[in-house]
Amino acid sequence: MQLSDEDEEDYNLSLSKFESMLKTNKVLFFDSEEFEDIILHYLDMGKASLAKKALKLALEQHPKSTGLKLVQVEMLVYDDKLDQAEKLLNELFAIEPNNEEIYIQKANIYSKRDNHEKAVELLKTALKYTDDFADVYNLIGMEYLFMDNLEMAKESFIKCLEEDVEDQTALYNVVYCFEFLDQNELAIEYLKKYIDKNPYSEIAWHQVGRLNYGLKKYNEALIAFDYATLIDEEFLGAFMEKAKALERLKKYKEAIESYNRTIELDDPTSYALLRIGKCHEKLGNKVLALKFFNKTVHEDPLLDKGWIAITDFYVRQKNFQKALHYVNKALSIDNENRFYWKRYATINKEMNLFEEAEFGYRKAVEHGDYQLDTWLFWVDILQFQGEFESAIQTLLQASEYFPEEYEVEYRLAGLYFMLLDDKKGKFHLSNGLRLNYKNNTIIKELFPVVWDRKMVQNAINKNKK
Repeated sequence: MQLSDEDEEDYNLSLSKFESMLKTNKVLFFDSEEFEDIILHYLDMGKASLAKKALKLALEQHPKSTGLKLVQVEMLVYDDKLDQAEKLLNELFAIEPNNEEIYIQKANIYSKRDNHEKAVELLKTALKYTDDFADVYNLIGMEYLFMDNLEMAKESFIKCLEEDVEDQTALYNVVYCFEFLDQNELAIEYLKKYIDKNPYSEIAWHQVGRLNYGLKKYNEALIAFDYATLIDEEFLGAFMEKAKALERLKKYKEAIESYNRTIELDDPTSYALLRIGKCHEKLGNKVLALKFFNKTVHEDPLLDKGWIAITDFYVRQKNFQKALHYVNKALSIDNENRFYWKRYATINKEMNLFEEAEFGYRKAVEHGDYQLDTWLFWVDILQFQGEFESAIQTLLQASEYFPEEYEVEYRLAGLYFMLLDDKKGKFHLSNGLRLNYKNNTIIKELFPVVWDRKMVQNAINKNKK
């Protein structure tokens, strides 16, 4: 409810007067509009009991007021007493058939009953009698959203914005519809036309930036975020998005400035601290990078990404002992993350801790890491440990995801030959040679004993091109 200063003063006086009346038990007179404002204020504040008291007194003083009876309908709907609300609306309709609020409240009841088509029909009738087209179009848009009719919802929100260019809720909703319909380019075109009418809308500029960022048009995104932050110098979300775009453009110093601005505007977030650390690392400021990664986990000890950032930092420094400590911290927070298990495995492999590495690769695959290199690292460790049967079973599993992969076939060949199953060994060797002859040295690297066998050399020479 937008009020002028004078109206605001009257509104506050009415509230004070009403609350004073409740304390003293004196009955004071209010006009019907004052009562409407008081009741709606209490409803907005979630103080239903005070709203009901005000409504009771209001109807005693103004028993014939249509406005107050419509407020009563709102309260009945609020209490889910839809049949009573509908009965009262029908009585009001007989008296004032051209009152748009009656159609709006009827639509609200049908909406509550999940009859959104009927709600839209009633709201379209309300358009014939209303002066507030924007509000009704907004309500129609919401009904179409309930029906998952995003195209019609989008049209309704656009009509709402044609009536009221400042309606921010409708602006967010229209962008949501464009995005849901996978019409991001069209959304940008629409927003540019909207900006022509309302050039100082920081929200529109922010949405243009966000959409361009999603389309990987980082320069265009940056320009839009710049406008948003110029219009509103305290627009935290726009500064955050601007920083992300600057990172994508490898402008790390400027990105740090933008992330720092978000920290000035609000308490530091672990995300901003983490990104500042990443930017410093890209700039080669290793000490500062580590400082900010440590600040990240201090700010939010349960942020696994913070611990992983420190893990990766130490991996790049080849300090695997420290890396192992921090990857364990991340796994203690999220022990179903396949990427963390793969890091755990890789670090242990670098430290020649093969049992732990094998466990890590196994857990990575269990949690959905089906990358070829994960399977192969796992299998090579099993083979190194002499677990030939387990290695074969793992490779057969991998072959379901990579049915024509020479790296899998050559390994299967080598393992079967190691187990003296020459028939299967020859079959998989033949597959490997067919798929990629020149990489047959995989056998030599992983299975030197097999490589020296006459049967294997004959097969290789026979397939030589």
